[in-house]
Amino acid sequence: MAGIKAAEVKRLRDQTGAGMMDCKKALQETNGDFDQAVDVIRKKGQAIANKRAEREATEGVVLSQVSADEKSGIMIVLNCETDFVAKNEKFIDFAKIIADLATAKQVANLDELLQLELNGKTLAEEVVEQSGIIGEKVALSFYSKIDAEKVVAYIHAGNMLATLVGFNNSSFEQQLGKDVAMQVAAMNPVAIDKENVSQEVIDKEIEIGKEQALREGKPEKLLEKIAFGKLNKFFKDNTLANQDFIKDNKMTVKQYITANNKDLKITEFKRFALKS
Repeated sequence: MAGIKAAEVKRLRDQTGAGMMDCKKALQETNGDFDQAVDVIRKKGQAIANKRAEREATEGVVLSQVSADEKSGIMIVLNCETDFVAKNEKFIDFAKIIADLATAKQVANLDELLQLELNGKTLAEEVVEQSGIIGEKVALSFYSKIDAEKVVAYIHAGNMLATLVGFNNSSFEQQLGKDVAMQVAAMNPVAIDKENVSQEVIDKEIEIGKEQALREGKPEKLLEKIAFGKLNKFFKDNTLANQDFIKDNKMTVKQYITANNKDLKITEFKRFALKS
């Protein structure tokens, strides 16, 4: 339509993020009414989101971030359908906007995060609109936060894995915090120390140890003893404090930490990976 000016198309694109052709069609459909065109773009996003609701959105980005005072940290996962979109700069920027919002507001859970206001609407609505802009399912699937005397965040290259680690005090070098956060990323511990491992996990590991020993032909009277030996090995390999430190396997993570500060302890950690 000749009456649709390029400047209005660009303005609509700048406001909505939709493609140029979609913006032009929306303005044509509404006879150049800008506000109505915005609604058309938003409705298209909802329609695409509804259409693709059953699709799997297993690609995306994982971001972790700490507050300015380093006493809290958040982690978010924004999903999409394809690796191509996951690597798109605008998609990553949108995820960063969400991370900034979560860091600023410090909400307790994902439901509260989705109800926060962004660009004059709820974040949930904004995520739906991104489906229309991008053309595939977009979902904010995970949010978590931790609070501690000091929190350190780490994002692995490619934005597919991130960690958060909380410490009981802030008297340590930044590199130490990064090293521990990278340890969590690389070694995927199940708990900080053996006393933090759930009884359910312990019972499962004992049962597995007994079954392994039985298959190896060990005497039945020794099965429990062997299983507990395997459990100790499990604690060594899978609890953060007792794992070999990845940058120097002659010491454990706990030894590395206390060598730098004898009173320093890990209070909590989070880890999320889109692909194992």
